[in-house]
Amino acid sequence: MRVVIVSGHSGSGKTSALNILEDIGFTAIDNLPLTLLPQLVEQYQQASNSEQLQLAIGIDVRNLTVDLSQIEPAVAALRSTGTRVEIIFLASDKTELLRRYSETRRKHPLSNSQCSLEQAIDTEQQLLSAVEKFADRYIDTSSLSLHQLREMVKQTVGGDPHQLAVLIKSFGFKHGVPIDADFVFDLRCLPNPHWKPELRSFSGCDQPVIDFLTSQPEVIAMADDIHAFISRWVPQFSANNRSYLTVAVGCTGGHHRSVFVANRLHRQLGEQFGQVQLLHRDLG
Repeated sequence: MRVVIVSGHSGSGKTSALNILEDIGFTAIDNLPLTLLPQLVEQYQQASNSEQLQLAIGIDVRNLTVDLSQIEPAVAALRSTGTRVEIIFLASDKTELLRRYSETRRKHPLSNSQCSLEQAIDTEQQLLSAVEKFADRYIDTSSLSLHQLREMVKQTVGGDPHQLAVLIKSFGFKHGVPIDADFVFDLRCLPNPHWKPELRSFSGCDQPVIDFLTSQPEVIAMADDIHAFISRWVPQFSANNRSYLTVAVGCTGGHHRSVFVANRLHRQLGEQFGQVQLLHRDLG
């Protein structure tokens, strides 16, 4: 049996993630009290097709009957029985959460007449810190569209659980450094196509920009150095039982240099390792 626990900040896309998992064959159960998790799994294990069953379970601060720090021993107990358990934690920065709640009629589960929305978000982050630290996969949804979230969740649950999944993420420093990155590489020292008027409207996926950056020796040298570093250390992370590794490459706006290098890394690493994902965070 496979159990995927979805947790994270209210407003970060947990409901959408559960719906996505349900669409691809999981039995989804939202807002399950943590104390009921062992009994639920035990009940499903008694089914005749239990080995093929896939459960997606939402656990968050809407049910505060138990300290969420107990999730670690609860998951450890399930894993000791042979159940495959993964925790996906969805997060978003406070500014984005405030914007999302200002544009919807939904009420934050912790806000009330004595607790403002901003205070509720801060309190929730503290309560969820134990789950966040213990999570197998951290997804920052601050700048993700629903389509990007769908692809990220599908890639996360669809691969070989025994193989390290590498995510290559391009981004723009002016929009902030990805908080889920394990490695961050700064490409702002490289020649910038933005200052070429004929290239400004293109991205690192377009041939004119590709041709320009490919002709710059320092761009290729930087890309090759990053590739050599990551390919050297992926086996070590994998041997340490890591499930996910996020490599972020950034330029000023996240449109040209970082996109070009991310595409190149994705192609090169994909030829070496089984699970390599690609996300252009700020490309639009």
